[in-house]
Amino acid sequence: MAVRGRDARGRRPRLPRRAAGLVLAVLLTASACAAPADADTTLTVREIDATLERRAAAVLARDPAGYLDVLAPDAAKLRAAQRTELANLADVPLKSWSYEVKGITEEDGDWATAEVELRYRIDGYDTAPVAARRTLELMRDGERWYVSADRPAEGASDQLWHQGEVEVVRGAHSLVLGVGRPEEELRQIADTVDLAVPAVSDAWPQPWARRVVVHVPDSVESMAALLGSPETSYRGIAAVTTGEAGTTGERPALADRVIVNPQAYASLGSFGQRVVLTHETTHVATRTSTSTATPVWLSEGFADWAAYRGEDRTPDLIAPELTGAVRSGDVPAGLPDDKDFGFDGDPAELARAYESAWMACELIAERWGKEKLTAFYAAVGAHPGRDGAVEQALGSVLDTTPEEFTADWRDYLSARLG
Repeated sequence: MAVRGRDARGRRPRLPRRAAGLVLAVLLTASACAAPADADTTLTVREIDATLERRAAAVLARDPAGYLDVLAPDAAKLRAAQRTELANLADVPLKSWSYEVKGITEEDGDWATAEVELRYRIDGYDTAPVAARRTLELMRDGERWYVSADRPAEGASDQLWHQGEVEVVRGAHSLVLGVGRPEEELRQIADTVDLAVPAVSDAWPQPWARRVVVHVPDSVESMAALLGSPETSYRGIAAVTTGEAGTTGERPALADRVIVNPQAYASLGSFGQRVVLTHETTHVATRTSTSTATPVWLSEGFADWAAYRGEDRTPDLIAPELTGAVRSGDVPAGLPDDKDFGFDGDPAELARAYESAWMACELIAERWGKEKLTAFYAAVGAHPGRDGAVEQALGSVLDTTPEEFTADWRDYLSARLG
């Protein structure tokens, strides 16, 4: 899709004739008035910013001509692809769309490669932007820069609209964006999220947006592409939540997206689908209170607790793998580590990790109360780092120690599942 900035021999293409005079003038005067390199780079960034501001304005105005106007005139494949991408976005209700040049990684006269951060918000749903890193190649013609290539930055991934035309379904508390999926499927997902939001608000009474954006790609392969991970990691996973935990300085956490694996999700019954989307909605609600100090057992256990608390299911049905282990005398020695929640491990061990985490949060809610559980979660997330976070919150909120809590949790497993 991207139009590269060099020819088949690795050379930069020749500039259009009308730019040649400018280049010659620069070469003739360079020795007499050369500016420092950092000043040149600052000027280049400012000029590229102007190009990207025009591009952003065209996106928000739904202006194809303006959008294409910032692309290199002879980049036919890029122009066709970008025209399609803008059309794919047509129904998405955008509140904002902007670019920030993070750096120039290569500059050679009238050619440059820039690392750029795209930020956008969906109107009525995002209180903070989604960020996507892009690598742009640009060429200067006269006094303007034009985009000649646009691709995900190294380690980043494309967005949903890069995969096809986005269909939009609105719910009372949800916005479902799908590519290549039936409208009735997207509507059913929106209805399920609309049930999840009030349930989560009851479990997590602290302020949150109470609106959820869901992405439904056409396959698990497309889901993995959005997440920048191998598809094998998600084949049995019905949905995941993306987002930036906690806050950085005064900047709020960036917006979350729930991404559904359509094949795995469809294999669930209504109970399983409801639990999955309530679980993921809980991650959205608790995001600003979740930080690097929060162990995975607490974030996943709390999400499962919120998802199951309104369901009429006994613990042995909710935690079958852990029940089997406890009844065979294999009671876990301690709470699961972060690594136990990896998607690429043994499915039975992964299930036991989630079930163990859920039972830990069940214990807190039953013995200390729901308010103490949410206070404990918030206290752990507010700690400056992982070391000591759980220990301090156990003492200050629950008046217990890690050793006492682990012993109580093991006894609780035996009593409830044995």
